[in-house]
Order: sequence, then C-alpha cells, then structure tokens
Amino acid sequence: MLNPLPSWYDIPTKQAILDFVTAVTTERHPDFVPPAERIATFDNDGTLWCERPLLIQIFFLIDRIKSMVAENPTLATQQPFKAIVEQDLETLKTFGKKELLILMFSSHTAMTPEEFAQIAQTWFKSATHPRFQRLFKHCVFQPMVELLQYLQSSGFKTFIVTGGGIEFVRSIAEEIYGIPPEQVIGSSSKTRFEWRDGQPNLIKLPELNSFDDREEKVKNIHLHIGRRPILAVGNSDGDLAMMQYAAAGSGRHLTLLLHHDDAEREDAYDRDFRLSPLTIALDEVPKLGGRVISMKQDFAQVFPPV
Repeated sequence: MLNPLPSWYDIPTKQAILDFVTAVTTERHPDFVPPAERIATFDNDGTLWCERPLLIQIFFLIDRIKSMVAENPTLATQQPFKAIVEQDLETLKTFGKKELLILMFSSHTAMTPEEFAQIAQTWFKSATHPRFQRLFKHCVFQPMVELLQYLQSSGFKTFIVTGGGIEFVRSIAEEIYGIPPEQVIGSSSKTRFEWRDGQPNLIKLPELNSFDDREEKVKNIHLHIGRRPILAVGNSDGDLAMMQYAAAGSGRHLTLLLHHDDAEREDAYDRDFRLSPLTIALDEVPKLGGRVISMKQDFAQVFPPV
C-alpha cells in the first residue's frame, strides 16, 4: 500500500501511525502482535464523525420528538421537549449526554431493535447537517475512515466504543465505516423478551441499561471484547480511561486524541462543549506517550467527497 492515509498531511502524526502499524504487523519485529491481539477501539462522536452543534443522534431525536408532539401537542410546552421542538440549541447544550440518551430511549420504547434500526436507516437516507449541507452519514472524517481501512487491511479488528446509543450507531456503522454491528459497543437501554405473533422478540424499554462513557467504556471493552486494545482513539475526557487502559498494556501501543481546532473547515472547541468536554485529556494523552491529532495541521481533507 503506497499511501494508506492520503488525506493526512505527511508530518509526524501520520508517520507515527505508519511506524506503529508496521512494527506490530511485521513478524520478525520485536513489537510484532499476532492478528488476534490487534484490537483497536475508536470513540464515535467527534472522533469518527462530527458532533457540533449537536450530536448527530440528537438531531435524530429532534425528528423523533416532533413526531411524538404531533400525536401529543401538550409535550411541546414541557422541557426538554419544548427546546427540541423549537430547536433551541443553546438550551439543548445545557443538557447532559446521559439525560439526552434517556430521553432518546424513551422516544422509541416498545419497539424491537429491528424496527428501530429500520427507522434510523431511513432517517440517514435524507437527514442533512444544518451547517455543512451534506447528509449526516457523509459527515464522517475522511482521514479517520482511511485509518480504519488501513487497520482493517493490516489485520486489526476495529471496534467502536461510543457514548452514543449502540443501536443507532449499529444501524449505519457497517455502511460508513466497514464495522459490523457486533463490533459496536455503546450506551444501551434495557430490553425484555416477549413473544409477538408467535415469534420471540426483544422489546426496547425506556430505561437506561449502560451509559458507555469514561470508566464504563473500559468495563464494556472487557465485557464485550475480552482483550485490551493496543490502539485507542478518542477526542474527549470521556475517552481518556479507554486510552489509559490501552497505554497500560504490555507491548507496543498507541493512543490518539483528535483535537477540533479547525473552525474554518469543521469546528474549534474543547472546554466549552459540555457534551464532549476536553479539560484533562489534552494534557494527559501526551503523558501516556500518545499523540494529539490536530484537525487543522494533520488533516489535508476533513470530509469525504460526495
């Protein structure tokens, strides 16, 4: 592969990634890692696709709530429904990710996972980002997609470990990232087993099962993967525990933190964004021997061509 990362500038971050992958995949290299142990974990919101002015799943929630309000207009006078219907972004930004996820789960209760996936996939076919005027599924970061493809072609098993809803990300991850549903870990609602029309089904409940953020990401990596990653990629304090976990493993490892510092092509933020705060990881990741990816300096191209 002559240039596996064409959308990255040829500066030290790219070279560090290339050197790492070469080392762990070269059999006679002292840092060689067998394919079964080549585990890479990626956050999703703000790491693989954009998360401003709101998380993509919140835009999906807005459309779901509008449908609910059409059936029950009194909801439009209650918060947070009022802010969602009015698309009051400033008010929405004051809500925590966990609270918004619980609201999200309540908006599709009593569905089967398959029914929800169909709704999400249909939404992704036409839903458009308000600033970039491109489909949300095209708001992925091209350099990160290339990194996923490079790792996959190098014998890595790539996992998404996200604070977002697991079934929402599963509905689109294979199409845009080449990551199958079983390699997506995320926040989840509780379910119950039920027979419907003579068929066994899982039914989604409006109750939080797991909020996959911070230390919970590490617990879920152990629960669902059973191996410590040798590569971990994130963009916020919510991903720091996952990166610390990867860095504490034996053998060679790499941690990468994406810093949104390109207001012209995407956005520039860190400490001002409550849904994805970056107050600790920006200083801590370099101490782990990891690298901070500057969107402005490392990305030759941000989004894929459409």
